[in-house]
Amino acid sequence: MTSPDRHDLKDAFLLHRRHFRETSLLLDVFTRDHGVFTLIAKGAMRGKRGHSGMLQPFLPLSLAWTVRGEPAVLTAVDVRGKHFELIGKHLFCGFYLNELLLKLLPTHDSHPQIFGYYAQTLIRLATGEHLDESLRFFELALLEELGYGLSLDHDAETGSTIKPERTYSYHIELGPVECKAGEPGILGSALLGLRDGYLASEQEILDAKRLLRRVIHHYLGGKPLKSRSLFKYSALQT
Repeated sequence: MTSPDRHDLKDAFLLHRRHFRETSLLLDVFTRDHGVFTLIAKGAMRGKRGHSGMLQPFLPLSLAWTVRGEPAVLTAVDVRGKHFELIGKHLFCGFYLNELLLKLLPTHDSHPQIFGYYAQTLIRLATGEHLDESLRFFELALLEELGYGLSLDHDAETGSTIKPERTYSYHIELGPVECKAGEPGILGSALLGLRDGYLASEQEILDAKRLLRRVIHHYLGGKPLKSRSLFKYSALQT
């Protein structure tokens, strides 16, 4: 019989959990060194002896596990930081980040830079700091990490530098192309703001949101995101 592959405590976040049989949980986790994958937490719901209370999203964790087959089996849990208190729309934004990671990152593919950027973005969401901008720059960093980085400097047809006062149409496989007079598009200043890490106006924020939503939709293969539906439903109830 093959001996199990053991992994000692590693930095991680729980992205999603669901019940498995009577007392266990299936956990979708994001680890610094091993990326996104699924663990089974046997007996996690078994009264005081379980560790369901620690297995929560937006809580910095250290996890240990063994691999003999699929899924791997959780063997230890430790809390390594304070829970990020996300409330209302900030909570739904956190769910959105988690869903992006689950649907875009390949399993067992290490992305330590994105792991660190995810933690930084949770801090911004918890403090209410520039909510929309925080999401846009996380999306941008994730796309860049996956090799889908956006061209934000030059017109893809003419090679000329992006002009902040002009509008552009963004072709996903090509890049920005200047719109003809009167055509709707994305402000050049929004493209440059994404490049430089600062969106100065509400219009730039809106343009950046529309652009990144369309690009992410493309790389998701058109599959809908449940977290967006949840956010829309919540908005209707308030």
